[in-house]
Amino acid sequence: MRLSFEPVTLNLRRPFNIAHGVSLTRRNVLVRIDAGIGEAAAVAYHGETAEGISSYLSRLDLGAFDDPCLIDDVLGSLPPGSAAARAAVDIALHDLWGQRLQQPLYRLFGLNPSRIPPTSLTIALDTPEAMAQAVASARESSLKIKLGAGDDEARIRGIRAATRATLRADANGGWTRQQAAKLLPVLAEHDFELVEQPLAAGDEDGLAALMRMRPRPLLFADESIRSSADILAHRGLVDGVVVKLAKCGGIREALRQIAVAHGAGLRVMLGCMVETSVAVTAAAHLAPLVQHVDLDGPLLISNDPLSGVRYDDGRLTLPDGPGLGLRPKDSE
Repeated sequence: MRLSFEPVTLNLRRPFNIAHGVSLTRRNVLVRIDAGIGEAAAVAYHGETAEGISSYLSRLDLGAFDDPCLIDDVLGSLPPGSAAARAAVDIALHDLWGQRLQQPLYRLFGLNPSRIPPTSLTIALDTPEAMAQAVASARESSLKIKLGAGDDEARIRGIRAATRATLRADANGGWTRQQAAKLLPVLAEHDFELVEQPLAAGDEDGLAALMRMRPRPLLFADESIRSSADILAHRGLVDGVVVKLAKCGGIREALRQIAVAHGAGLRVMLGCMVETSVAVTAAAHLAPLVQHVDLDGPLLISNDPLSGVRYDDGRLTLPDGPGLGLRPKDSE
């Protein structure tokens, strides 16, 4: 099998501001293995860059493999390094596998696409007034609100006053223990369903204290979760975990993490980075397995190179083509 790759610059529809910083563009890397395609998200706060991903990929030689069905063998041959690059290889292999067998991935996994929960749409950090305006104009029935800066209480109150949508919060580790303890009851008062990563990654004692609080929304760990071992370490510290392909290394590991989380009695949210329809459609093929979905990456960018999963007021429709089922934009 032959591997090739190319960096791609993604243009955001509007400034994307979270507790880690603000961006107008993102640089990802598209990977091709024969006819299969994958994507690596270069997320700076995960230590990933397009250059580092490309450097990792440039060292790979898959010429010794000719059967994409031997996915575990191929992935097992990869050297340690960039999780995002490994995820791209994994996604491309699964796409090629489905194409060779002429079946969409969800069917090969034995999953029912009608069981996919609705996705949320992310509302980036801004002033309380601007965020209230953004949610008031959003058509989606589920919204994820980025928090983690000053005036978060004003944001929470203004946003709930502007919409009756299902609301989730994501602090991206931007709160101190004291801030989280103050804001969790406010989130509960305003009927927020859950909050992702209220505290910095690694603050397990802080999470344990927050879990004892009532009232509060469900607590989910995101940045703290990279491996199945991390999931087990958070049993009893959170209500659920966020699984992302770019963070864990691809579809194969995501399946393991979902199974481990459910075995540990934890809920699972399947999330994404700022990514194209390549990586997000790959994740969407696993979405029937989880309770919560946050797969809005293609909605945040203006230059998605391909078409895949479709959106209708937060409902996801998977393509029926083989593999990922991606199509050129001009085929619609």
